[in-house]
Amino acid sequence: MRLGEKQPAIVDGTGGQSSLKVEDLVNVPENPVATMDPITQFRLTISTPFTAAFCAGGVAGAVSRTVVSPLERLKILYQVQSVGRNEYKMSIHKALKKMWVDEGWRGFMRGNGTNCIRIVPYSAVQFSSYSVYKKFMEPSPGADLTPLMRLVCGGVAGITSVTFTYPLDIVRTRLSIQTASFEALGKTQGKPPGMFATMKTMYKTEGGILGLYRGIIPTVAGVAPYVGLNFMVYESVRKYFTDPGEKNPVWYMKLAAGAISGAVAQTCTYPFDVLRRRFQVNTMSGMGYQYSSIGGAIKTIITQEGIFGLYKGIVPNLLKVAPSMASSWLSFEMTRDFLVSLSPEAEEEPL
Repeated sequence: MRLGEKQPAIVDGTGGQSSLKVEDLVNVPENPVATMDPITQFRLTISTPFTAAFCAGGVAGAVSRTVVSPLERLKILYQVQSVGRNEYKMSIHKALKKMWVDEGWRGFMRGNGTNCIRIVPYSAVQFSSYSVYKKFMEPSPGADLTPLMRLVCGGVAGITSVTFTYPLDIVRTRLSIQTASFEALGKTQGKPPGMFATMKTMYKTEGGILGLYRGIIPTVAGVAPYVGLNFMVYESVRKYFTDPGEKNPVWYMKLAAGAISGAVAQTCTYPFDVLRRRFQVNTMSGMGYQYSSIGGAIKTIITQEGIFGLYKGIVPNLLKVAPSMASSWLSFEMTRDFLVSLSPEAEEEPL
């Protein structure tokens, strides 16, 4: 062989002869996904476990928050009251009636649009990230996790979701109280600002992006154990409610499991929720809170309002937790199972 010449291909033992023919190149199998019609491709994508959990989590969040919107707003109004403010120092029934007289139906739904815009991505990220962390923590594919592992996975999922959506949460708090009849806030003249106007004002006047994340530390401190407990208790109770030999409990047992998990998690972590709301309105004109740290805030609240100051609003909160978490878990499982059933492979399986 001369210098510069290439070594002839030897495929089947004969120099310079290749067994690969042009016809073979033409007959190379195509990518099966590329040959699918758009509807089948969509069904294949939407039915993957991660995507199904993401979409179902968003649906669950919107459903659960809308169901309990009046109680959610009332809880916030209770939470932001300190000593000397008695506008909403009354029973739940009278407070809801006052809200209706002052603001009508819009008062019950005040902040719910922002809440749903926040909760859809929040809940979607939470459920989908939990499924990812759960897979990562499994000792073997498909193996059950211990309660402690579920607690950890749920806590990390809660931190992940709140980091992504916290600016919407603080804006929702501002929208919830800006039209309430707190004397110190004064009466709102004209149409109150909306979500984006409030966010823009906060960004300009309260320190830019840091202003939109005010109160995130007590929020994370409360959300991580809350979400962790919620997932841990729900899956444990759900398993307990499942009859031997069955894969899933009946629907009303899922509702009961969701209500129990929400009540346990909320009661254990509620003081963090009060701290979160107080820090979110810390710089709001007329509210008068001047907390400089979490420890200082706890000390001030206990000194001025007693230990029960850390549990203000817990009664309407517990009243909303049962229908909220029950509807959240049920709608999540129903939506997820429906989306998974859209898989083209599911149709090929025998009934």
